[in-house]
Amino acid sequence: MSLRVFVNRSLRMEKINFFGFDMDYTLVQYRSPDLEILAFELAIERLIDMGYPEEIRKFKYDPIFPVRGLWFDYAYGNLLKVDGFGNILVGMHGFKFLKTSEIEEIYPNKYLQLSESRVFVLNTLFNLPETHLLAYLIDYFDSHTDYTLLDDKTGLLGGDVLVSYKSIFHDCRSAVDWVHLESDMKEMIMGNMEKYVVQDDRACLLLRQLREAGRQTFLLTNSDYRYTDKMMSFLLGDDWRSYFNICVVDAKKPKWFAEGTVFREVDTNTGAVKLGIHTGPLKEGVVYSGGSSDAFHKIVKARGKDVLYIGDHIFGDVLRSKKSRGWRTFLVIPELDHELTVWTDRRPLFEQLNQLDNTLADIYKHLDATSRNKPQIHTVLQKVKSLAHEMDQEYGVLGSLFRAGSRTTFFASQVERYADLYASSCYNLVHYPSFYFFRAAMQLMPHESTVDHSSVLKSSKTDLLKRQESVGQQVRGWTKKTANENEFCHEEEEDEQSISDGEPGPRLRSKSLSDDAAEEEVADTDVVGVPPAFVDQQQ
Repeated sequence: MSLRVFVNRSLRMEKINFFGFDMDYTLVQYRSPDLEILAFELAIERLIDMGYPEEIRKFKYDPIFPVRGLWFDYAYGNLLKVDGFGNILVGMHGFKFLKTSEIEEIYPNKYLQLSESRVFVLNTLFNLPETHLLAYLIDYFDSHTDYTLLDDKTGLLGGDVLVSYKSIFHDCRSAVDWVHLESDMKEMIMGNMEKYVVQDDRACLLLRQLREAGRQTFLLTNSDYRYTDKMMSFLLGDDWRSYFNICVVDAKKPKWFAEGTVFREVDTNTGAVKLGIHTGPLKEGVVYSGGSSDAFHKIVKARGKDVLYIGDHIFGDVLRSKKSRGWRTFLVIPELDHELTVWTDRRPLFEQLNQLDNTLADIYKHLDATSRNKPQIHTVLQKVKSLAHEMDQEYGVLGSLFRAGSRTTFFASQVERYADLYASSCYNLVHYPSFYFFRAAMQLMPHESTVDHSSVLKSSKTDLLKRQESVGQQVRGWTKKTANENEFCHEEEEDEQSISDGEPGPRLRSKSLSDDAAEEEVADTDVVGVPPAFVDQQQ
């Protein structure tokens, strides 16, 4: 298991005053695939109650099939893996992979906009059973002899019965929502905690370390109090509330980060909310229901960049807290353990792919606009395609969560954009000191990552320089003529009085002795780097 925390944007832990935690799939880690199987089977029972045939009871959940981050086009019943711009990388209808020609027939230029109303993003861990169930249902009706495909390919007709892919999607959505909101699933989990919940000893250690370092911690979950109490007692003991300065249940995220609701105190004996709206300070040891981020900030005097919120939901936890409140964000991605295992164990595949990229580069290296003989690259491209497919299969039926071949996915682009930090577990933080400087690796553009520093290249500006040896020296000479040295704003050097959306509260701790030397002692191993496929060594 990877114990690393990976970095998209630099973050100094000593500047974080408030550590917020989601509960499900964050503090409470569920056993996979046991929980997915339970949700899958309950959803099938619900669909049968809704009128679906008894035959679907034979469907079995297979953990190697689904992957998060897929788009479901319910107009045509297709599961799509797309990149950050909406370009379709992989398409699947039922259990049949779509050919390139089939994708282009439905989606001109192999492109689909997320803004189109027919797209549903299967982004959460709770969506994994739903992803598999949708594929099962579409495959079932498509292969059923009593049903024929409509001319517009939006559904099937069986006698006088029309079954559209859109109706299948809505029925499946309704069944899954029922499982999580109205079924006995939570009772079944609470009745067999050892089967469904991981008991991680690092939970107490992490929360205790943060409190001892002078940080404030808060729990912010959409689960109700009764379920939260059972889960947290199993994880931390009956005194679990003592690990948090503030506890909020029934938060209704992502609404909590927008208009929200009002804070109401919870009666911990009955689980019911008490009469009236809570207007005073949020007290330690007391559990609150609902509320909003706006009220939270005003009550605790928290600035946006003072808060690090840790959750597993890319939209409800990370994206909304980042965009609406400016919180620093930590995304929990349990699949990282498997992704990194493939990344390391299947290293020869990645090396072969890099070698083929180098081969392609060498073929074109000495050609220019005067070249007339087109090189034969079909064989190389076929090998690249075959290797990329083999590489994808190592992750699962639908490939990696983060990429398809050499292209990154929509999910990966969201992680890069909205998650400052990410890891397979929030408990990986116990392996870092409370003053750690998570420094992001320099982001390189292609003209930087593929040109070696040892290359000797002459700038077109060279002739403009008279007594200066470089543009840098000329700039430094110009700077001497001005009153002040240019100041550049770097993320890791943010002023402590940065603009925020709340009143600045008192600092919870004094300046660390590591402040002055922090930049000299940062680790350079915070991210996994991909070696460039081709490095220009031209002299």
